[in-house]
Amino acid sequence: MRIAVVGGGPGGLYFSALVKQLDRSHEVTIWERNAPDDTFGFGVVFSDETLGGIEHADPLVFAEMQRHFARWDDIDVHHRGTTTTSGGHGFAAMSRTELLGILQRRCGDLGVTVHYRAEAPHPDRLREEYDLVLAADGARSQLRTAYADVFRPSFETRRCKYMWLGTDLVFEAFKFYVEETPHGVMQIHGYPYDRTGSTFIVEMHDDVWQRAFGNIAALDLPPGESDTKSIALVEQLFAHVLDGHRVFANNSKWLNFLSLRNETWRHGNLVLIGDAAHTAHFSIGSGTKLAMEDALALAACLHEQPDLDTALTAYEAERRPVVLSTQRAAQASLEWFEDIGHYVHQEPEQFAFNIVTRSRRVTHENLRLRDPEFVAGIDTWFAGSQPVPTAPRPPMFHPYRLGHLELKNRIIVSAMDMYSAVDGLPTDFHLVHLGSKALGGAALVMTEMVCTSPEGRITPGCSGLYTPEQEAAWTRVVDFVHGATDARIGVQLGHSGRKGSTRLMWEGIDEPLPEGNWDVVAPSALPYSPANQVPRELSEAELADLRDEFVRNAEAAARAGFDVLELHCAHGYLLSSFISPLSNRRTDRYGGSLENRLRFPLEVFDAVRAVWPAERPMTVRISATDWFEGGTDVDDAVAVARAFAEHGADGIDVSTGQVVKEERPAFGRSYQTPYADRIRNEVGREFGVAVIAVGAISSYDDVNSILLAGRADLCALGRPHLYDPQWTLHAAADQEYAGPGVTWPDPFKAGSRRPQTGRSEGPRPRLELVRHGEPRTRHARWRPGSAPTG
Repeated sequence: MRIAVVGGGPGGLYFSALVKQLDRSHEVTIWERNAPDDTFGFGVVFSDETLGGIEHADPLVFAEMQRHFARWDDIDVHHRGTTTTSGGHGFAAMSRTELLGILQRRCGDLGVTVHYRAEAPHPDRLREEYDLVLAADGARSQLRTAYADVFRPSFETRRCKYMWLGTDLVFEAFKFYVEETPHGVMQIHGYPYDRTGSTFIVEMHDDVWQRAFGNIAALDLPPGESDTKSIALVEQLFAHVLDGHRVFANNSKWLNFLSLRNETWRHGNLVLIGDAAHTAHFSIGSGTKLAMEDALALAACLHEQPDLDTALTAYEAERRPVVLSTQRAAQASLEWFEDIGHYVHQEPEQFAFNIVTRSRRVTHENLRLRDPEFVAGIDTWFAGSQPVPTAPRPPMFHPYRLGHLELKNRIIVSAMDMYSAVDGLPTDFHLVHLGSKALGGAALVMTEMVCTSPEGRITPGCSGLYTPEQEAAWTRVVDFVHGATDARIGVQLGHSGRKGSTRLMWEGIDEPLPEGNWDVVAPSALPYSPANQVPRELSEAELADLRDEFVRNAEAAARAGFDVLELHCAHGYLLSSFISPLSNRRTDRYGGSLENRLRFPLEVFDAVRAVWPAERPMTVRISATDWFEGGTDVDDAVAVARAFAEHGADGIDVSTGQVVKEERPAFGRSYQTPYADRIRNEVGREFGVAVIAVGAISSYDDVNSILLAGRADLCALGRPHLYDPQWTLHAAADQEYAGPGVTWPDPFKAGSRRPQTGRSEGPRPRLELVRHGEPRTRHARWRPGSAPTG
């Protein structure tokens, strides 16, 4: 093939060397607008996985790179005068200049043509004259821009300023210096790249940068002089870190990170790699690393597939899931640094654990394998004044006080609609369902959303507490939980609002009933979707009646003996639809500003709190974002949580979405936890209320990591408990924990150890027999099921 490569950075060079190495008959030409010795930045970091691929693909390149590596295992977190070290991470870094030199020489040896200080021909001409055109020209790619209507890139400018600098101070580890300056919190990301220097990235929120460097930027200075003055101030602010060493620049400027995604990576014979296709924040690795991984995958697909179209399809199919996973981790990391001011109050042990696990890729269990001593230290810190047992207690099995209620551990069985009631009446199904979850080891089991009236049901299968018969049925469930287990049980009260009168979930979620519909109500006459009913807008008199319905149901819940009451203000149901501007367009005192939109939910909360026993906690579930433009966001969620805390809520259960049909959630592992994190470290800390994390938390490792990092106080899990009603008990067994944080019911104790499966892998039977004085070996043989002989 004739291959044109636009961009002579590591990605373009490495691809060219690989593809030429695989088939010398390829004609490969690179255009690079800069000089061969021009480079930006200082060091690049590689993971062991990436290096393994490079070593296998081109041992010569790897051997040259290895000669220049700086290697280290530790991450040092410097915070409030304390250095906390986490080891076992395995980093390798090198000078970007050295890497470019290695790849340039390799391309030269293989016969790749490289044009430096040269602009590439027009993209249309390249696509006509070459079989394959590779866009490796960075985040501002001209090739991608020429066909933006095809690639459909999306850009997001983030909220931190950073400057990429170098220093002649050679660090001995990956360094995070977190400084609380008079201007605000700033951080240094530092790591060595050779025997002479280290990368030194200074980063801070835009607001902090404006206070510290805004005056310099506002001066009418010649080009570059503003950056020089900024660098001098960086040296001054971090003089105690530099200890007499200097920082130096390499085309260093203040930047805001640009998150880039493309809907497709190819257009005919034109394909994107590296920063032209995607970006990932520097705090979780290197764009160079991703670009070289792209190059390796693309070269391999071209070599393995029978034609170009199949190869490019295979390349994107292989790399896109990996990159999306990396971008999710990078997004979590960059958002953590944007919000770092919310965490600096944490004690050094927790802060260090938090920063190391910020991307949610590194976890408590993963760190235990890397550095058992570090994890033992954070586990001991988490235990606080509690007696330390001989075997460590996993964080999830520490007790917690929710209001006046003592919970034996930090696990909640989340509220899950079962759609199995008959005319609002709970059945034996509810007894078995909730009873089995209570027997499974969780500290608190929540009912489904219990509806306040027949018209307040989501479906005909939803339960209520609005009749004496329903109260009696729920009392039976509560009595079983209290009598047979040491778990607590909570009721979630709610009203379906405009999402009511729909089919059972498995018959068509949110779809209207084919017949027998009832009228639905809402703050405004806006249907949930075009297929749903248009609700009736509630009058103020009707709002008062609805408030009283909640009160009557709460009184029934108290008589039934529930330990906790949760008010459902999430997922687009009635109270939630008052809070969201997407569903509340009222012009009276219950609409408009967030304060007004919160008015009715708070009136209901106050009325319920007044009749709910004072010694029993009351929580609120909220949707922290609507996942749609113009809806609520995390800043609104903090304000909503603060309002309920001010009115006496004991806990905030932080969910997201389900408010509008057209939502676009960013699904992923623990994807809702960042919202709980933000609320806990602002509202929870200020008011002492519990914060509950929910959403795609599926492993005990996730739970332990969330708790240790201070992202939530409790974790609510739904689907894992549907998969395994004894999930909490089994989590204890898998962690070899048998302390007071979990109780196996007496009838279950024989199953508290994982049963053996298949044959034992203990000492193997002896199959060779040597008799005394005999030089040869006789083999003992037997048929399966027979006794051994001989």
